[in-house]
Amino acid sequence: MSAASRPAGADGATDAIAARIAALNVHPVKGCGAIAVSAATAEVTGLRALRVRDREWMVVDAAGRFLTQREHPRLARVVASVDDASLRLAAPNAAPLDVPLAPSQGPSSEVVVWRSHVLGIDQGDAAAAWFSDYLGKRARLVRFDPAKPRRCNPDYVGTTGAHTMFADGYPVLVVGQASLDDLNARLAAKGSPALPMNRFRPNVVVAGLPPYDEDHLDTIESGGVTLKLVKPCVRCQVTTTDQATARVGIEPLATLGMYRRDDALAGVTFGMNAIVVAGAGRPLEAGAAATVTYRF
Repeated sequence: MSAASRPAGADGATDAIAARIAALNVHPVKGCGAIAVSAATAEVTGLRALRVRDREWMVVDAAGRFLTQREHPRLARVVASVDDASLRLAAPNAAPLDVPLAPSQGPSSEVVVWRSHVLGIDQGDAAAAWFSDYLGKRARLVRFDPAKPRRCNPDYVGTTGAHTMFADGYPVLVVGQASLDDLNARLAAKGSPALPMNRFRPNVVVAGLPPYDEDHLDTIESGGVTLKLVKPCVRCQVTTTDQATARVGIEPLATLGMYRRDDALAGVTFGMNAIVVAGAGRPLEAGAAATVTYRF
């Protein structure tokens, strides 16, 4: 099978695939706003751009357990930017918070993200006060401590040794642009407004594929970086949160539930989780051509 082609159909025809990397995003703080970038370095733990890594920071409660938009939709309105020395966080009715990019010197302690017990480096009392005031509950900001790698589920990544930071479970999330276009067509047929891609918080958006073909991809290669797609992404109520206003609705889960139910995973899926299997340290670029291979 040609790496740049879709598998042959029953009549022997093969459809050429002209895929490309349409967009790249990093989310420095888990649950907070994304930064769209034109290029990002692929690392084993996920994408790195502008001197920050995807989900490198996380907000935790007083017990050290992660906080996300699931219970605090207002996190969507925490906007991130980066200058030479700091990760700057801004939110409505709050003065900006500058978090140093230099290696953290604070204490490291156990924090919890889903079922993973990992280490987080506390980012200080000023950051804790900022998030506590904004969320209306005690909270602290921690930075991932690489002294204790967080391994991905071997049921899906095998013996690759793949690991990640504070992402839900895998280093890279891939969504096909055509899949969102198809979803929005279904929403339009119901009289519902179109949704932007940021509802799904992907790292890599791929254009040029038929709708939902990312479900069946084995790999995506671009610029010497190879991503292996390992597990469908099960969607939760975060997708129903408007990332600009933090208002929570019912879409897209109501519509996805009509045709994207995965009984094996006990949920609806949209997009694919991926790991970096080749080219770590090399850049991915928005607009660059991509070569795809299929699992069948």
